[in-house]
Amino acid sequence: MSKRDEHELRTIVLEQVLDLNTAVPLAENLMAHRGSDIVIDAGEVARLGAQSLQVLLSAVATWQADGRMLDFAQPSAAFIESLQLFGINADSLLLQPPQAD
Repeated sequence: MSKRDEHELRTIVLEQVLDLNTAVPLAENLMAHRGSDIVIDAGEVARLGAQSLQVLLSAVATWQADGRMLDFAQPSAAFIESLQLFGINADSLLLQPPQAD
C-alpha cells in the first residue's frame, strides 16, 4: 500500500471572504489536516486577502515538503483574479503535479 492510500482524501471548503479575520482559522483548519491529502474547494471565494493567500501558499509548500497532495477544486473567477492581482500564476498554483512517494 502506498503512502497516499493510507489516508483518505479530505476536502476543505473556503469561505466566501478570506481576509485578516479568516486567516488564523484557515491556518488552523489546514494544519488539522496535515499529513492527509486534501482538496481545497475555492468555488465560493468572492474575496481573497493577502493574509489568507499567505496561509494558502504556506500550505502548498508544506504539503509539497511532506510529499502529500494538495489540490484546488473549482476555483471561482474571483479567486483566480485575486491570485493574478497578487502576481501569482494561477496555473502553477492550481495545477500542482503529484509528488513522488
